[in-house]
Amino acid sequence: MKNLNQVHLNGLRAVEAVSRLGSLQSAAQELGVSIGAVSQQVIKTEQQLGRQLFERTHRGMVAFDTASDILARLSEGLRHLSGAVALAQRSDDKVLTISVAPVFAARWLVHRISDFSDHFPDISLRIDATDRLKDPTFSDVDLCIRVGKGNWVGCRSELILEQRIFPVCTPAMAEGLLTPADLLARPKIIDGRAMFTWDVWLSAVGLAGSEVHARHVYSEASLCLDAAMAGQGVMLAWQTLASHQLQHGQLVAPFGPPVKTGFAHYFVVAETARRSDKVDKFKRWMRAELDEDMERLAEAAPVLAQASAL
Repeated sequence: MKNLNQVHLNGLRAVEAVSRLGSLQSAAQELGVSIGAVSQQVIKTEQQLGRQLFERTHRGMVAFDTASDILARLSEGLRHLSGAVALAQRSDDKVLTISVAPVFAARWLVHRISDFSDHFPDISLRIDATDRLKDPTFSDVDLCIRVGKGNWVGCRSELILEQRIFPVCTPAMAEGLLTPADLLARPKIIDGRAMFTWDVWLSAVGLAGSEVHARHVYSEASLCLDAAMAGQGVMLAWQTLASHQLQHGQLVAPFGPPVKTGFAHYFVVAETARRSDKVDKFKRWMRAELDEDMERLAEAAPVLAQASAL
């Protein structure tokens, strides 16, 4: 390992961050330094290694194909280092740190944390609510819960629930709706950051290409749900987002079927993560709770018991 004396660790971290995140700006944010500092560290590291790793283009710094093996091994090595540091810093093995999207935390998980505590009083939860998928190897996060396709680099993902979408609105707004086509005349609440569009559901009910009139656009799904409960319009929701409101009568699902988006909820851990008893307990509890909740949801909104058309 004497060759490591020839290269500064901060420079290697900068190179790896630029390669993994795809830009100087993102790397600077993660490392907590300026963009100029990251650029200088990359240049100095290339000089110390005696080869150029990135091509400077109008799009930014793009890794050369010939450097792909180097960067992959560097990323793997830093993951191991970060994991060792996180392990050394972990002082309380009874604290379970979960990284989860704010909308899932607020609309589903928070209603059920007391039940988890009742079952496992010796485990304390620390909820890190963030939209950004934290690399569990580079942090003290024990478990991530995310929506996607399950193909995050450097991570192991485990399917929890396929995401299915369906229209929801207040009982008052649902009055007079006889067919899915009647929804076209109702105002729509749009999630500006959604990974799907209304056409995904409309296609499943034979209304592909129909014009959708947006009344309001929000940048956060939880705000869209609040707007729907306020009677501002109809929104496309999914199981874990609207389950609580549907079961308590604040919203209704006037029509099915619940349609697959191609995305799903996943448990995500570091590729190198060791098996953890507290993580296993949480995963078993959440699966059981989710199964029960989906049964209650189907009872509250029978149209959601229909099989997906996709």
